[in-house]
Amino acid sequence: MSDSIVIIPTYNEKENIEKIIRKVFSLSFPYHILIIDDGSPDDTGAIVKSLQSEFDGQLYLEERTGKLGLGTAYIHGFKWCLEKNYAYIFEMDADFSHNPKDLIKLRQACVDGADLAIGSRYIKGVNVVNWPMKRVLISYFASGYVRLITGTEIRDATAGFICYKREVLKTIPLNKIKFVGYAFQIEMKFTAVKYGFKVVEVPIIFTDRTEGTSKMSTKIFREAFFGVIQMKISSWFRQYNK
Repeated sequence: MSDSIVIIPTYNEKENIEKIIRKVFSLSFPYHILIIDDGSPDDTGAIVKSLQSEFDGQLYLEERTGKLGLGTAYIHGFKWCLEKNYAYIFEMDADFSHNPKDLIKLRQACVDGADLAIGSRYIKGVNVVNWPMKRVLISYFASGYVRLITGTEIRDATAGFICYKREVLKTIPLNKIKFVGYAFQIEMKFTAVKYGFKVVEVPIIFTDRTEGTSKMSTKIFREAFFGVIQMKISSWFRQYNK
C-alpha cells in the first residue's frame, strides 16, 4: 500500500494515457494513480480499464458522464483519496507537460515540512518549453495579477502540478470551492494560504503537450480573470479556522 496517489483528470487523452501511467509506475517510489475520466469519446477510459489487471491495487478509474470540468474532477478525486486514507495527494496532467519524475521532488517537499508543494514554472525565471510567446506572457502575468489582487506571494498561481498533504484537503471545505476551470487552481491555493498552511514552490520545467489537444479556452481564461476578484471579495466575509 502506498501513502501517495496521483490524480490525473482526462478527456480525450488516448495518445498519452498509457504512456503516462507506465511512466509513473516506473518511478523509484511506488505511487498509486487515480484517473478521473469525463466520458472521453476516444475511449481513454477503456485503455485505463485494460491496464488495471496489470496494475492491480495501484491503478484506479472513476468514470463520469460528460465533460464536467477540471475543478469538479479534482474535487471528486480528493474526496475519493481522503476516504482511502492517502497521506499525499497529487494533481498532474496526462499530457507530459508535467514531468512524472518531479513527483519525487514534490513529495519530498511535503515530507520536509510543506503542507502544499507546487511544481512552479516561474519560481526561477520562466521555465516553459514549446509554448508560443503569447501564451507564456498571459500565464506569467496572470500569476502577477493574482498576487496583486489576493496579496499572496505564490509565483505560479495557475499551476496544476501539486502535492497536498491530506490535512489540507480535510480542512478546506471542498463543497464550497466555486470554480471549475483554471480559476479552480487559484482558488485552492488561495484558500490553503488563508487557512495558514505552508506553501512551497518547487522549480520544474513545463513542456507543452506534443500529442492530443489543449483544453484551454477563452471561457476558462475569463473565469480565472474575474474569478480572482470575486474570490478576494468573498474572503472578506469568511472565517478560516482549522
